[in-house]
Parts: sequence; C-alpha cells; structure tokens
Amino acid sequence: MTSDAGDGVRRAVGAVIDPELRRPIAELGMVRDISITDGLASVGIVLTIVGCPAADRISADVRAAAASVPGVTDVALDVGVMSPAERRELTERLRGGRAAREMPFGPGSLTRVIAVTSGKGGVGKSTVTANLAVALAARGLAVGLVDADVHGFSIPGLLGLVDADGNVPQPTRIDELMLPPVAYGVKVISIGMFLRRANGDAPVGAVAWRGPMLHRTVQQFLTDVYFGDLDVLLLDMPPGTGDIAISVGQLLPNADVVVVTTPQSAASDVAVRSGLVARQTGQRVAGVIENMGAMTLPDGTTLELFGAGGGADVADALSDGAERVPLLGSIPLSTRLRSDGDAGTPLVVAHPEDPAAVAIMRLAEILAAEPRGLAGRSLPFRTNGTGAS
Repeated sequence: MTSDAGDGVRRAVGAVIDPELRRPIAELGMVRDISITDGLASVGIVLTIVGCPAADRISADVRAAAASVPGVTDVALDVGVMSPAERRELTERLRGGRAAREMPFGPGSLTRVIAVTSGKGGVGKSTVTANLAVALAARGLAVGLVDADVHGFSIPGLLGLVDADGNVPQPTRIDELMLPPVAYGVKVISIGMFLRRANGDAPVGAVAWRGPMLHRTVQQFLTDVYFGDLDVLLLDMPPGTGDIAISVGQLLPNADVVVVTTPQSAASDVAVRSGLVARQTGQRVAGVIENMGAMTLPDGTTLELFGAGGGADVADALSDGAERVPLLGSIPLSTRLRSDGDAGTPLVVAHPEDPAAVAIMRLAEILAAEPRGLAGRSLPFRTNGTGAS
C-alpha cells in the first residue's frame, strides 16, 4: 500500500468530528499511529477521558472514515485515553489562551448574549426561549443556552434531555471544563443536569439556595462550561428581579435583554420591572415578545383569551426619548406549543407550520439579523508586519 493511501486514511480519520467538542479529532490531538498493510488500516486514537460518553460514536465514525479510503479492505482500531498532560494541553487550547474560569462572554466578546426575562412566571418564557434557541440554530448559527432559572429549571425537559427515569445527561468533564449536552443543535447547561432521581418514582431534588450560591452557579455556567465559538448565547432567566437578575447584570453588562409577557395587564405591568432592573445594570433592552396572543379559530374569528395590547404596553413603558424599545412580535396562543413542550420536542421542529412556530421563527430571523454592536470592541485580528491581517 502506498504512502498516499496512509496519508488519505490520516486525513479521513482526522476530519472526524468529536460530537461533544464539535471539532475535528486531528485538531484535538486525538489521532495516533496509522499504518496500512495488505489493505488493513491500523488506526490509533485516544479519547479525552475514561468512559467518554461519545466513545462508541467516535469509534464508529473513525472506522467508517478509514474504510472509505480507496484500497482499505478492513480497519483495526486501537482506542486509548489521553494522559493528564495531554488533557491539560487540550483544555488550554480550548480556552484559546484565556485563564481558567475567565469570563468568555463579557464586554469585548463577539458572541451576542441575550437574556430572556419576564416579570412573573407562567408567561411561557422558557418555552419561548427553548424554541428561539432551536430556531436560531436551524438558521445555521452556533447557539448556546444557559438555564439560569436555577429554582425553576425546565429547559432540559423542553428540549427532550430527560430519560425514562426523569434524569438528564450530565456534562462530560475534561479536568475543569464541562462539555454541555447538545439538543437540536443547541449546547445546553442547566442545574437539572446535576440533580438525580433515586428511582423512577422519586422527584428530582429541589434547589434551596440563596444569593451567594446562585451567583456562584451562574458564574460557573458561564466560565467552566465549554461552549466553543458561539454566535448567540441565550439565558433563560428566572422570573422577577431577584438575585440571579442582579448577578447576570454584573457578570454580563453587555447582554441584550428580551422581555416576555402575555397580553394581559396583570403580566405586562410586572414585566416592565424586569426591563427596568436590566437597564439599571447597564444592559440594553432589545425588545419585547408577547406570548399567548390572539388565536385564530377554524371559522376565521380570533380568540383573545388573555386580552390584547400587553406587549405594546410593555414596549412603550420601557421606551424613552433616547431609546425606543420595539415590540419584536406576538406569538399566538397554541395548544401544540404546550403539548410539544411537554413531549420534549420544540414546536418549531415538530410542527413548523403552526402559527406560533411561524411567529417564533420570524422572531429568530429578527434577532439573527440584528448586528452585535462591535463598535469599540477589540477584534481578534493580528497583523503580519505589513499592515495586512
């Protein structure tokens, strides 16, 4: 077998994507010795940790990649594990030169951070956030989602990250880095991934934490979880203006805030407060989303179950002479939005033709089209000495 064939196998194997890190395994230093004898390709790779949950998929993909090279009739795969030194080198490379536990999404980041808030619970904020994240990912964006509603986490269930016993997959740990599970193209982290059921009937443990623990949890989600290069990072915020809202304001003063409300005044009056607190921390209120809006019935009439005009009222209340806050859109009341959420399949995937899904995808289009505001930020370009980058 020629050396060209060996190079072909190395290129094919090296191009296999690690499903958790979302990078080619050659770039991650996971490829070892490769040789070919009489059509048998002997391929060596190493996994990041013992018991890597992606081991079977990586092995299968490597075998298929090697077997696809002309002249290869069989593949012998040897799978090992990185040494501690190799893992340290990998984590340093993944951080991109940042120190451990350094905030990657603060001012100067090229990732657009959007905190989705509400004044009160029950307005569908988490359902809207989960569907928005999936809709943005479907547009080809790299999307991360932080379930910052520590006490009332629901994102894992809405995105189908719950097994038959009610447990959620834990992030894979590579030393101090955590690799978030991926659902529908969205990288997700939630406190629900760290709470286990004792058996199929026992409820997931409650989180009874106060300010310092809440702050520490959100901070770890933002610093210790490896999201990679993101276009958009969404945060599903808890309702109201409590500890986490203040912590996120301190950690991410550059975040845009989107306020979710229902049309009724009981919700819209309270929703204004979450926008005002965000603005006090220096964050920009990017817009308002009205959920559970008018529903069109089969006979063509509309049903305004929760009234009308609440979203516009919130947008008007948050606007002033210097900054106009837009009503980004209204999502009509939809029984499928609720039932698909209960089933763990986002509406925009299960029933993209539903009027609520169409509205959410339009909202994703609006948010994706808005520039990230790079004025005054240091861009990661280097000159080569001649003035060219």
